[in-house]
Amino acid sequence: MGILKRHVSAQSKRSAVTIIAEGNRFCGDTKITGKMHVDGQFEGHIHSDEDISIGKQGLISGQIRGRHIFVSGRLEGEVVCDHLHIERGGYVTARVCCAQLTIDAEGTFLGERLLPETPSSALLTEPVKRLQNFTEIDSAEDVIDSLPSRITLRP
Repeated sequence: MGILKRHVSAQSKRSAVTIIAEGNRFCGDTKITGKMHVDGQFEGHIHSDEDISIGKQGLISGQIRGRHIFVSGRLEGEVVCDHLHIERGGYVTARVCCAQLTIDAEGTFLGERLLPETPSSALLTEPVKRLQNFTEIDSAEDVIDSLPSRITLRP
């Protein structure tokens, strides 16, 4: 008697989950069908039409594209997604293009956020130019004096 049934479709309606377990390291470019969870290390490009999650011990470094991205570990690089959620203990150092960005208490975001009106192809093709628009500051008072009196954040 066989393990597989003859009448089961080869195409499942459930999405697959790709897992990179703790202690494993993966480098390269990949396109994921379904969801992805990283507890190990991934360096390179990831493209998924589904969700990507990074566990507490996980690290993703590179260019990441997904629907929802949940970060409990570390994320570094360039990100394009619908929703980025940085959970408690999560640390994101990235240039991000997303419609929604949420950060839990004790989550950290260091980088730049662009809204989806910015062409996402430009985000992933042009190199990140760091510290290009910064000027030298003599004292903390100069920083405070240069701030606007009112800042408005829009969703």
